[in-house]
Amino acid sequence: MPKIRAILTDIEGTTSSISFVKDVLFPYSRERLPAFVVTHEDKPEVQHWLHEAAREAGLVSASEQEMIDLLIGWIDSDRKSTALKALQGMIWADGYRDSDFRAHIYEDAARRMHAWHAIGLPIYIYSSGSVPAQKLLFANTESGDLTPILSGYFDTETGAKRDSASYTRIATAIDLPATDILFLSDIVEELDAARLAGMQTTLLARGTEGCPADSQHPCAVDFDSVEVDVS
Repeated sequence: MPKIRAILTDIEGTTSSISFVKDVLFPYSRERLPAFVVTHEDKPEVQHWLHEAAREAGLVSASEQEMIDLLIGWIDSDRKSTALKALQGMIWADGYRDSDFRAHIYEDAARRMHAWHAIGLPIYIYSSGSVPAQKLLFANTESGDLTPILSGYFDTETGAKRDSASYTRIATAIDLPATDILFLSDIVEELDAARLAGMQTTLLARGTEGCPADSQHPCAVDFDSVEVDVS
């Protein structure tokens, strides 16, 4: 295989625990979304994403309460909506600012990302969360501000994470052959799409069960176990 010249990594279940997103971030945005919409809907950026959410839902017009109900429903169903993720990111920004929480990151992920950065290996993030939300998360982790060691961010504006074309676009944006990029994720379907685009892949199988015996991708139980050939 070609040597690895860049790392592309998922967040939830890969660098950070699923429980942080499900049990901290989602409830925080759900609780505060109604008041946020009421007090911020006159702001151009908020207006833009509310209009995008309405368009995505096929609504020609919608009341303030209808939009709130729609977005709450999307949070509850974990809808991968770019508009929802953008609005959630604005709400989470307040939480980070007010120190209501710090972002979880696995200690091995933070340590290994620092090590990769130290040898000149660029690290990119690809998550369904908006780019601003990603930047906030990595700027406010339990291991400190990790944004200085990250080279770029991608979200669903690039494309769906289970669509191989998204990874082709990312490789083009990074300006590297897809074969020189290693993608890390805990979701097999995302890894399948990345491999179809030509990327190298590794499944992160955190937890007590470990790597599945029938894994079609190289597998690691943590970042320390990820094999990275840069020679």
